[in-house]
Amino acid sequence: MSLILSLVAFELLRLDSVKPDDTQQEAVLIGAGDIADCSDLAGAEATAKLLEANPGTVMALGDLAYPNGTPDDFKCYHKTWGRVKDRTRPAVGNHEFHSTGASYYFQYFGSAAGDPKTGYYSYDLGGWHIVVLNSECQQVGGCEAGSSQEKWLRADLAAHPVGCTLAYFHKPRFSSGLNHGNDPEVGAFWKALYDYNAELILNGHDHDYERFAPQDPGGNADPKRGIREFVVGTGGKNHREFGIRKSNSEVRNNHAFGVLKLTLKTTGYDWKFIPEAGKTFTDSGSGSCH
Repeated sequence: MSLILSLVAFELLRLDSVKPDDTQQEAVLIGAGDIADCSDLAGAEATAKLLEANPGTVMALGDLAYPNGTPDDFKCYHKTWGRVKDRTRPAVGNHEFHSTGASYYFQYFGSAAGDPKTGYYSYDLGGWHIVVLNSECQQVGGCEAGSSQEKWLRADLAAHPVGCTLAYFHKPRFSSGLNHGNDPEVGAFWKALYDYNAELILNGHDHDYERFAPQDPGGNADPKRGIREFVVGTGGKNHREFGIRKSNSEVRNNHAFGVLKLTLKTTGYDWKFIPEAGKTFTDSGSGSCH
């Protein structure tokens, strides 16, 4: 009997030792938006080198090829971020739609960019569910509650009831950037993601870096259920000025190109802004899944 009990105890200890912990399913998501302009590729080249030095899935947060997303414009994206194309999952931006239907964007990325009729899609990364949306609302039939995209978003979230969820799209709901700032048009995205307990939203559009504290869709601080938003428009296009600081904005920088690296764990995440060579600004921290 004692031998049997000893064997049972050993097996329980063995099983306990191989239970998944918060590092066994780690995945890396890394990137930025507002990237390559053929008139000055220094910034895009600097951030491309950061991507080459850091493994992980690359998120390209829109406005990838200035000024118009044409085949010629994409040649300069290809010279830089194109070096990690095989691990890139892009979001479409407004400059891509300067070419009718963002046609070359979808041709360039193929199936990695989702259905060219919609430009939104989702995938799983580690233990996380990742949703990529199209914030060019007029081009895709609207983003408001009841629109095709918003209905798809809610259905997708309902079909993937995982512990940790992240979304990225080009235009930010909240931003202190002087050129663009808050975009209420994507408010229904926030409402759906909040209803399904999402953790993170990542955007570009304003050419700067900004981190917000967790907040609800109305912009109210919500440390328990709130979504943390990052604006990462630092992929290489020129920087722009900030306006009045928005509520819940915690960190801002518009002097360093760079990429945001997210380490996605089973119960939380770490973030780190990695600046281009020669710059010292950085930002790092961690959070838990709801």
